[in-house]
Amino acid sequence: MSIESLTIDLGLISILLLIGIVLRAKVKLLQKLFIPASFIAGILGLIFGPNGLGLLPFSELISDYPTILIAVVFAAIPIGAAKVNWKEKFTKIRNMWFYSMTLTLLMWPAGLLVTYLILEHIWTLPTGFGFALGAGFLGGHGTAAAVGEVFNAQGWEEITDIGYTAATVGLLAAVVGGLAIIKRNTRRKQTSFLAEFDDLPDDLRTGLIKKEDRASSGTDTVSSSTVDPLFFHAAIIGGVVLVSYYLQQQLTDWFPDLSFPLLSLAFIMGLIAQLALRKSKADYYVDKRVVTRVGGTATDLIVVFGITSINLAIVADYAVPLILMFVFGVIWAYAIFHFIAPRVFHQNWFENGIFGFGWSTGTVAMGVALLRIVDPDSESTTLDDYALGYTGMVPVEVAIITFGPLLIISGLGLPFMIGLFVIWIVLMLGCARAGWLVPKGTLRKRFK
Repeated sequence: MSIESLTIDLGLISILLLIGIVLRAKVKLLQKLFIPASFIAGILGLIFGPNGLGLLPFSELISDYPTILIAVVFAAIPIGAAKVNWKEKFTKIRNMWFYSMTLTLLMWPAGLLVTYLILEHIWTLPTGFGFALGAGFLGGHGTAAAVGEVFNAQGWEEITDIGYTAATVGLLAAVVGGLAIIKRNTRRKQTSFLAEFDDLPDDLRTGLIKKEDRASSGTDTVSSSTVDPLFFHAAIIGGVVLVSYYLQQQLTDWFPDLSFPLLSLAFIMGLIAQLALRKSKADYYVDKRVVTRVGGTATDLIVVFGITSINLAIVADYAVPLILMFVFGVIWAYAIFHFIAPRVFHQNWFENGIFGFGWSTGTVAMGVALLRIVDPDSESTTLDDYALGYTGMVPVEVAIITFGPLLIISGLGLPFMIGLFVIWIVLMLGCARAGWLVPKGTLRKRFK
């Protein structure tokens, strides 16, 4: 890749994102559906890019960007994390941790379930076809790229496009399905903070925040006379990703038959970097809000590049089984929301549950978007609980992303799927026995 290609790719993506922001701010339909600007930009890139009309001169490497960008997202997760007194916080975050584990252990094998039971008996499908559902819905475009990286090493390159398609459909399902759920449950008085859906503030609809409602994105922790504070934080994450990349190359040389996803190594290196920062007292100069902004920027770019790079010809080859798998995935995600969320959360079950629905279909970003609709003033503790609970769940997610494809390629996909379900059942029974779940009397009152 030349510097000119990189400049053109980033420039075109920037223009598409700006167009997406303007369209969201001006087009009523997009406002009613709360379509993210990154999704709009990605669709425009798909239509006018090399896989569509061919009017936008993207390079041939646009499908490779998400692999690096998702490493940025995972490297940023541990950086700047505050110390947590788990003994004090455990009671508060335990149920969110269990719900996060539920989404992880049930959504990842969902595609494998419908593939093994139905789809592969009708169509001839590549190994790992069903794994794309969890990668796209729960993980998003970046995770789909990471999973595709492992399968690509084994000669199946189509999985990346199928994963990107799953992530794109998942975003749309999160928006449309999430809004339908919110409208229905608002009428049923299930929401804690939202009385009428039509009374939502304009900034949520247009995406533009009024001056009096604006908040800071972070605090300067180093003097700009030394280095710009934003670059200081980006440099830490960039260093972690670079070390992870060279570690990946070394591990590949040592174990040529194995594949090591860059995002998994980036998360591990991020943990090590955070420990080093804390030991040296340098974490005092790391602002988690700025780190989050860097990760958020990478997430938006992942969505645009991922959608733009979808190969429609490959998607067309598997159109019918894909549609059936996606329909099953949405129903499965709704079932988790409808049957499990009310039994897990003692307070604000709907707010926590709709966040989980958005996450399980359209990634965490869509979960946050749906949560802001039902809890515009952040009166619930959903995101705080999630941030702490996620710390205990992410190693499981990283393990699934790292070893899941290898097990499937080795012919152990069925035991892998069953194993995840068994772990969840044991976890569910343990939580019920420990008294974590909502009593039956309270549950009946919720659904009167």
